[in-house]
Amino acid sequence: QVQLVESGGGLVQAGGSLRLSCAASGRPLSTWTMGWFRQTAAKERDFVAAITGLGDATEYGDSAQGRFTVTRDRAKNAVYLQMNSLKPDDTAVYYCAASEVGNTAYAASYDYWGQGTQVTVSS
Repeated sequence: QVQLVESGGGLVQAGGSLRLSCAASGRPLSTWTMGWFRQTAAKERDFVAAITGLGDATEYGDSAQGRFTVTRDRAKNAVYLQMNSLKPDDTAVYYCAASEVGNTAYAASYDYWGQGTQVTVSS
């Protein structure tokens, strides 16, 4: 059984930064694509970023391009999301997910999900 646990969320002012972490346990996920998604009460779960198992390729959603960076530490079975220049529109619950399929922006392709961490950006 795989467990993903996100951390690092919180309240930050617009223009600030946060670094989210996702720790995986239960099995090594070093060959799996890891992704970040976010969701608000009014919207579906949106793709934020993904990184391949080897960490040699990344993909970003439109909202994350140029501001967010996804990285991973395969030895620690962990993935990170550095978020800079945060905006109030970035306010959401951020989820970490794992997929065997490959570099993908589609939530349906992910097999395991964390419980999410709340990010709130004040104006």
